[in-house]
Parts: sequence; structure tokens; C-alpha cells
Amino acid sequence: MTAAAKAGASRRGRLATFASSTVGRKIAMAVSGLMMAGFLVIHMTANLLAYAGPEHINAYSRFLHNVPELLWGARIALLAALVVHVTSAILLTRVSATARPVGYDQREAQVATIAARTIRWLSVLLALFIVLHLLHFTTGTLLPGFAEGDPYANLVNAFSTQRWAAAFYLVMMVVVGLHLYHGTWSAIRTLGLSRPRRNPFSRPVATVLAVALWLGFTAVPVGVLLGLVGPRPSATASR
Repeated sequence: MTAAAKAGASRRGRLATFASSTVGRKIAMAVSGLMMAGFLVIHMTANLLAYAGPEHINAYSRFLHNVPELLWGARIALLAALVVHVTSAILLTRVSATARPVGYDQREAQVATIAARTIRWLSVLLALFIVLHLLHFTTGTLLPGFAEGDPYANLVNAFSTQRWAAAFYLVMMVVVGLHLYHGTWSAIRTLGLSRPRRNPFSRPVATVLAVALWLGFTAVPVGVLLGLVGPRPSATASR
């Protein structure tokens, strides 16, 4: 083996060791989480185009489908980020459980946010939401009258004729906001982009992002319910 080959093998070995370490997994989880947060910002902005009328949000949809390299590239990157994020979370949880298989005899109460205390349960709810969201607006399996290539009609149809969907989405947007709040703060800390703070409620970047995304995503179903986004689909179209 040449010196260059040995050096390359050594670098790959060090990289593999780092990737499998606790620090490496935390960084992978942080980067993948921020990637998904970036996607949510774009997704929310696209959804808000519904307020401008069907021609705007439908034009955005056509643009994506007319550039399959962009659409599928984004989907593959997002799926990869999701797999890395979930896998890292599971492995880190196992490491934590292995390090201390027996619980503490006495726990001292600490100041923590609701998002931090419920992050694991929120993650399970988000996994369920992602599946239902895809079945609702991507494949149309859960949406009678699903119109291929017409996201505006599908949004109006879903939130005006399926009140359970509107209620479910409104609740899940709170879950998304809480998860983003804790996840964004944790990612920023992991990557060394923020100094430690004694007060866990003083996290301006995480707060602004979580509130903005919650408001943006909530605005669409609320707009449909209030008649600000429409017109509502006809009875024939919604059957």
C-alpha cells in the first residue's frame, strides 16, 4: 500500500471513529436538524402564497415539478437529513441509557422548558404527523377530491371540508413549534454558535424561529376556516 493510500485509509478511519462518537452524533443531529428547519422555512413561505391566490402557489408547484432535479434533490436531501437525525437521536438515547441503566434514587428539580421535558414524545408525534401529511397532501390518499398539481385547491378542500384535519394541523403546529424551539437551541449550542445561558428561557434565535414558523403554518388553515383563503371547493369537487 502506498503512503497516499495509507494516509487516506487513516483519515477515513478517524472520520468513522468521530462519526460514531457521542460528539460526532450530536453534531450530525444538529446539522440535520438545522437542514430540516431550513426546509420548514421554505415550506412555510410557499404555503403563505395561498393568500396571494391560486395562481401564485400553483405556479410555485409547477416550477418545482418542471425541474425534477431540484425537486428530487431536495426530497433526497431532506430524507437523508431525517434518517440521520432520527438515527442519531436513537443512538444517543441508547448511549445515555447504557451509561446509567439504573435511575437516580432522588431527582433534583431543574429549570427546564416544556419543550425540553417532552422532546421525545414530541418526536413521536412529529413522526406520525409527517406520515399523515404526506398521505394528505402528497399522495392524496386521505383527501377525497385530491387535485393533482393544484395545491391551492387541496389546501382549501382539506381545511374547509375536513374539520378534523384543520384541528389536527393546528394542534400539530404547536408541537412543531415546541420541537423547533428546543431543537434549534440545542443545535446552536452543539455547533458552538451560542454561549451558554443560565436562563433556559433566554433563547432569542430559537424563540423567533419557532414562533415565526408556528404563526406561518397556522395562518393557512385559519385563513381557510375564516374564508380569507378560498373560494371553498364546490360540493361536487369535494366528494
